[in-house]
Amino acid sequence: MIKKLARRYIVRGRVQGVGFRYFVEHTGTALGLSGWTRNLDDGTVEVYAIGNDKQLSELEGALWKGPRMSDVRGVAASEDVVDSSVRSFRIRS
Repeated sequence: MIKKLARRYIVRGRVQGVGFRYFVEHTGTALGLSGWTRNLDDGTVEVYAIGNDKQLSELEGALWKGPRMSDVRGVAASEDVVDSSVRSFRIRS
């Protein structure tokens, strides 16, 4: 069995108002991850994702690219606790 891991990402740059959360939701779902994404008051986007190491690495690579109108300047990743109540990937407000 592949161990489930959780990571939290803070994405900075031009990442609000450009469809970034929808991009993350679509990408996370396509990769088979569970988790969520939301805008933060400081203009960054927070992403919490649960999956295996390969899935999370692929998500991180996608976060660096972002959707077409975004301009990602940084992605900070940190390990987190797996929240087993999170079953799908969604946008949080």
